[in-house]
Amino acid sequence: MKLQGKVAMITGGSQGIGREYALRFAREGAAVVIADIRQEAGRTVEAEITAAGGRALALRADVTDQDQMNQVAKHAAERFGPVDVLLNNAATYFDYEATNQSLEYGRKVMDINVFGIVIASRSVFPFMKANRRGSIINIASVAAWPQTTPYLADFDTVPIEFYSLSKSAVTFLTRWMAQTLGQYNIRVNGIAPGVVLTDATLKLMPEDMIAYFRNQTALKRDLQPGDLTGTAVFLASDDSALMTGQTLVVDAGRIMLT
Repeated sequence: MKLQGKVAMITGGSQGIGREYALRFAREGAAVVIADIRQEAGRTVEAEITAAGGRALALRADVTDQDQMNQVAKHAAERFGPVDVLLNNAATYFDYEATNQSLEYGRKVMDINVFGIVIASRSVFPFMKANRRGSIINIASVAAWPQTTPYLADFDTVPIEFYSLSKSAVTFLTRWMAQTLGQYNIRVNGIAPGVVLTDATLKLMPEDMIAYFRNQTALKRDLQPGDLTGTAVFLASDDSALMTGQTLVVDAGRIMLT
């Protein structure tokens, strides 16, 4: 088991890809702390892990609230020991309205997707700094790369794709954090998934759009939530001990062809 003895905090770990990360990390031997605003869903994942013989703790926390995230890191240390791995998974993916061009919507997306990473990372930093070790994994997206889409519109104002903007910031943040935290032996890497067929994606994206993205990939395959967990385990484990500042693209070979 590649994560035996490690303590991993996963933000947004109660459903979708986050749930898959939590279950896989537990199978690899990590004690998993789920930080999510969906408390009941988080407890369900906690129960799944403990029923399988693993160790888990689900805590309600908002990644945009520093005090709440500090409490999660504190409770994690008290229960299992200081956090070794932080997986910054929590994000909003058009949870509100995909075509919303208001600045209020944009600020909400940035608050969760970018500042949520800063806040969660600051919550575990004192422990990682003291122990002179740690792995922080930021979830970006291939949306950070400009791409053509089959849908065009007549815009009333300068259009901003706020989700893509936020994920572009994540790729920069990953490199910046890697540069500044390396002196403490804290590694910072990212994963940039392609279109993953989570429940949220299936609700919001029509089948013709899903097919369009699938046909643009080299492998001609859809990504399922579990397809990303192996990459996360690699970045969390000592197998990637000399890797930092990298964002690994997992998209079945799409952006390399666009």
